[in-house]
Amino acid sequence: MISRRSLFHGGMALAATGAATAIPQVVRAQALEEIPLWPGSPPGQGGVTGPERIGGEGSGYGAVSNISTPRMRVYRPNIGNGKAVIVCGGGGYFRIQLWKESTPISLWLQLRGYTVFELIFRLPNDGWDSSVPFMDAQRAMKIVRSRAEEFAIRPDRIGIMGFSAGGHLAGYTAYRPDHALYEGADQYEAASARPDFAALLFPVVSMRAPFDTTRTRREIIGRDPSRAAEDAWSLDTHASADSPPTIIFSAADDTITPPGHGIGLFSALKQQGAAAELHIFEEGGHGWGLGSQDEILSQWPEIFEAWMTRRSFG
Repeated sequence: MISRRSLFHGGMALAATGAATAIPQVVRAQALEEIPLWPGSPPGQGGVTGPERIGGEGSGYGAVSNISTPRMRVYRPNIGNGKAVIVCGGGGYFRIQLWKESTPISLWLQLRGYTVFELIFRLPNDGWDSSVPFMDAQRAMKIVRSRAEEFAIRPDRIGIMGFSAGGHLAGYTAYRPDHALYEGADQYEAASARPDFAALLFPVVSMRAPFDTTRTRREIIGRDPSRAAEDAWSLDTHASADSPPTIIFSAADDTITPPGHGIGLFSALKQQGAAAELHIFEEGGHGWGLGSQDEILSQWPEIFEAWMTRRSFG
């Protein structure tokens, strides 16, 4: 059995040194606890053919796709701080970057007392309808909040974190928690899907020009959408005074989701009177996850933790 502590240090050391190819095997060896999101067949149109896939090389190494069973992987801390985070990896809604993004930060947060739920959500590119990732994220929030006592977490300290397309998913869940995407009537559906805080890393925010070139946009609203669809699925459209406190991180040299995405969302949230904070690092590009030790942006988890520590949550 691999201990959580040795898994964390081994995984982080591998990430820092570039020997990242070992991380997925190590994580699988730990046999993490998993919580299915839906009893029986999940709602939504479409489906997948064949088994779930894990990328074996290139930029998709350690990324999961072809997901038929959406679920959460649970990282329980040895000593909890009463807070929980649902983590959504990026990947343009055609894969989920586990080893580069969601798994390392899940381990980092776990070591600092957070109970973490790494979300493995369904993907439009696998043959599902484009609304299913958002169903899965709403459902995950409801399950975690309903089971807060079981996990020794406060039901008003449950947040969401996402990278790139996962940042879009996290943001949409944060700013449109009451958007009825599916019908449900079990014990979890009475709970609120609104996160108590949101952390968005190099997020896809806007579907409009000049930010209309992302894979996220194509997967969710297609190649030739209406302006109404662009507005409806852009996060800044839904900023309101009731939006949960949000912290946004990006890099100035990111060519996939330039900082304009985060700046637009920050401005919209502040204009509405919501609590928001924005950090733009000089360098880092896109898809940096925890970052490497020689990068200034590797400070972002500590910045996030400081932001959490000083929050009163209303």
